[in-house]
Amino acid sequence: MNLVVNCYKLTSQFPKTEVYGLASQLQRAVVSVPANIAEGQGRSHTKEFLNHLSIAYGSLMEVETHLQIARRLHYLDDSTLDAMLEKTGELWPHAQWPDPITDSEADRPLTTEH
Repeated sequence: MNLVVNCYKLTSQFPKTEVYGLASQLQRAVVSVPANIAEGQGRSHTKEFLNHLSIAYGSLMEVETHLQIARRLHYLDDSTLDAMLEKTGELWPHAQWPDPITDSEADRPLTTEH
């Protein structure tokens, strides 16, 4: 959620010509990340959860792309871009997420028991 707030703060500083362009695209993509994780968590099967995680990851990659475009357009400086990309990396610790392709139990129901 902090990434969402940070991106909204950044886009408020973009030129007004970007209100319906890059700013809007970045805002929609960054909101999609936690929304898809939450929606996936609410699903009853692991396969559905993994699908939503995949969508969230795609949105996160979209956020990174929009941030890099904003830098190239000089809406962000290097240090701000680096800090934001570090936050996206912290948000998605790749080694801890199941791989939807190799997860052999993708069709089993989700449980709260570990």
